[in-house]
Amino acid sequence: MDYATLKVIWWVLIGVLLIGFAVTDGFDMGTVGATWEGNQVWFITAGGAMFAAWPLVYAASFSGFYFAMLLVLFSLFFRPVGFDYRSKREDPRWRSAWDWALFIGGFVPALVFGVAFGNLLQGVPFAFDTDLRVAYRGSFFALLNPFAVLCGLVSVSMLAAHGAAFVKMKTDDVIARRASLALRIASLAAVALFLIAGVLVATVIGGYQIVDAAPFDTVANPLLKSVVGAPGLWLTNYSTYPWMVAAPLIGVVGGVLALLFAKSRFEKSVFICTGLMIVGVILTAGFSMFPFIMPSSLDGRSSLTVWDSTSSQMTLQIMLIAVIIFLPIILIYTSWVYRVMRGKVTAAALEENRHSMY
Repeated sequence: MDYATLKVIWWVLIGVLLIGFAVTDGFDMGTVGATWEGNQVWFITAGGAMFAAWPLVYAASFSGFYFAMLLVLFSLFFRPVGFDYRSKREDPRWRSAWDWALFIGGFVPALVFGVAFGNLLQGVPFAFDTDLRVAYRGSFFALLNPFAVLCGLVSVSMLAAHGAAFVKMKTDDVIARRASLALRIASLAAVALFLIAGVLVATVIGGYQIVDAAPFDTVANPLLKSVVGAPGLWLTNYSTYPWMVAAPLIGVVGGVLALLFAKSRFEKSVFICTGLMIVGVILTAGFSMFPFIMPSSLDGRSSLTVWDSTSSQMTLQIMLIAVIIFLPIILIYTSWVYRVMRGKVTAAALEENRHSMY
């Protein structure tokens, strides 16, 4: 398989891993699901794949988003600890404190992931020298700019909608009714904020475009290209490849359908709709930026793309073989776990297992 094709395949695979993490772990970011540990494997796998397939992206992102990633890591610590200790005592104050810890463990990562995408769309202040040593010129608080925070709220609201759809599917009576209300609010917010972000990307936020580059099948060197930036350039791919318009349409339609059917008895269909919303939103960001992965706002040449930030051809080939072998096994095991955990969680079951269930 030629080098350029392998680069595109790995862009697709890492995108699939990120979407898999968002769709599976996304619904338990603010809720409790019995499969939450396995869902986070998608995140770990995506990080490992990025390290091996996109080493320059891995190095530059850890330089730029180091404190943000630490914030995510420490907030995630609250989840296993909260799940384990919340049921140890029946004191309402004790359980309320761990409820807040679980809230932090779900809200902060969802917000930071969206903020990260918002900064990627604007460009990150980093640059490479002639020896390809990366230097980051920004700060943690600079990441919290208005557009990035807007993208963070898109992430929080769409994952909250997905979580509410999951709760509605797994419960009944008063809990299901409360989940329906949360689903309507979160779905409406997600669609509205997504559309606002889209308008800003089309009119205000500067995009990037490659105007001259080395052949796609050469060894990675991001400095061998020329890049221009201007508002609206992130929409170029949609005119070049019209089929990509399906991504934002799926995001909007999925959210609208979830909003319209939030009160219905079609719980699984609503859960699928919120999942499609997540897929559409992430694909929209990926399609808009392609082939860029991490644009540089300081030096356009230093921007990292699918073509100039990958590992060697042999590394990508060996990793692809591993994926072909192990990914089906993971999917089969995950499907089996979800099948075992199917069905609703009732009040009677919670009362009977109140010391062992979350």
